[in-house]
Amino acid sequence: MHPEQSSTLSSEPASVEKQKVFIIGLPRTGTTSVSVALLEQGLKVAHMAFTKQAFMLADAISDVPCFSDYRQLDGLFPQAKFVYLERDMAKWVPSMQMLLGKMLPHLEAKSGRFHPIMKRSFRHTFVIDKVTDPADEAHLIACYQRHQNEVLAYFHGREDFISLDISHAGSLSRLLQFLGLTTDCPTLGQVTDRAFSVPQIKRAPSQISQEGTSQAKAAVQSLPVNTSEHGLDFPKLNAGTHVAAWHEYKHPNKVNSNSAGPQSRKFFDYTL
Repeated sequence: MHPEQSSTLSSEPASVEKQKVFIIGLPRTGTTSVSVALLEQGLKVAHMAFTKQAFMLADAISDVPCFSDYRQLDGLFPQAKFVYLERDMAKWVPSMQMLLGKMLPHLEAKSGRFHPIMKRSFRHTFVIDKVTDPADEAHLIACYQRHQNEVLAYFHGREDFISLDISHAGSLSRLLQFLGLTTDCPTLGQVTDRAFSVPQIKRAPSQISQEGTSQAKAAVQSLPVNTSEHGLDFPKLNAGTHVAAWHEYKHPNKVNSNSAGPQSRKFFDYTL
């Protein structure tokens, strides 16, 4: 859940012939894995977007603010496709509790250091400013179910919407077919080499430690990108307590979440 800071970023506008793709699953449902898979298919991807320009540059946008703002984005981009991600509740709840444990101090309205758009998305979806314990299991289940029900009701019967569980065999093939993309996909070794090669790690802004790098590589290598009798599967990133796989993953098609354009770093004018 880190805004993009890498120097290996795309500054060219998204291809006009490509539709926008919005990944509207909640955090910890596989947004990073989907984002990386789309990068490898040649799309320009923003994992979180806080400016108009980031939306203009990217072919695909995931996470904040897409999971909270899908209705507004549907109005702004009528040709877009929407991808909802679901996850087994027994796995999602503890993963989300872990994430909130790291994020909550920075989501505080006045003193939190996270971007205002991120704070707004989390307040809207998880009502973190209106409950005593935002990480309470029952509260998170209610938030997940409410979000899921609203998404499925809004997109009911539409052909520009798909719901996926990335842990299911062949789910990447389903997504690529939905988007009209080819089924070429990198091997695990290619994904790992691109994401964690030593020269790239040395240039990483966060100055990842050797121990942290080994743990990150192990997390990726233990859950490979592969093909099965059902088709292509997603890479499994940000597994366990790891939350920075997107930040560590280097690719020229990554779009900066804070990209500046003709209107500087202005966001859209809509309200939720």
